[in-house]
Amino acid sequence: MAGARRVKTPGAAGKRALSTDPARFEPLDRGFYERPVLTVARDCIGKLLVHQSGRTRLVARIVEAEAYRGPQDRAAHSYGGRRTKRTEPMFGRAGHAYVFFIYGMHWNFNLVTSKIGEPHAVLIRAVEPVEGVELMAKRRQVARDRREISNGPGKLCQALGISGKHTGIDLCKPPLFLADGAKLSITRRPRVGIDYAEDWVAKPWRFYATKSEYVSKPR
Repeated sequence: MAGARRVKTPGAAGKRALSTDPARFEPLDRGFYERPVLTVARDCIGKLLVHQSGRTRLVARIVEAEAYRGPQDRAAHSYGGRRTKRTEPMFGRAGHAYVFFIYGMHWNFNLVTSKIGEPHAVLIRAVEPVEGVELMAKRRQVARDRREISNGPGKLCQALGISGKHTGIDLCKPPLFLADGAKLSITRRPRVGIDYAEDWVAKPWRFYATKSEYVSKPR
């Protein structure tokens, strides 16, 4: 596997407390998603993932994401142009969600990017709780100060209440969306858990917040 590479962004900082001022939680526009998948994956780090359900609002900072660029990418569900009921959202307009079930146990949340017909998506691998931590901890059945609340793609979906009913949902408006957040120092490395992807295994398409304790696999 390739060695770690760090990508510095202007105003980069380590672990930073974020304001929970409601005025900050404005959905990112579609232009954010209508860009190359690697750009979106990198720029996701530090953004806020917001889920509103009735009076309940959960907010978490994205600290790890991976890019998947089908149909050439052997690690992508859309490899070879595979187009099924499950993968259909990836072929649609950028700024929508692609949520899939894995191992018969976990939901995984993805952002659709690029152009219509280009099945590219960003897997959100880990988040850092910002608002609604008590509910997240209750759902995960762990203490609120444990990184296990959301240090993995399945864990964050459980904590934030994201499931298959959200696949295809428009992320440019409530109830589920990304909002602007902090600028963080970013490390870039190969993706994980894709040993089947042959020569695509070593591509450094995983981005994570260098100093976050919530990253699923920091090394």
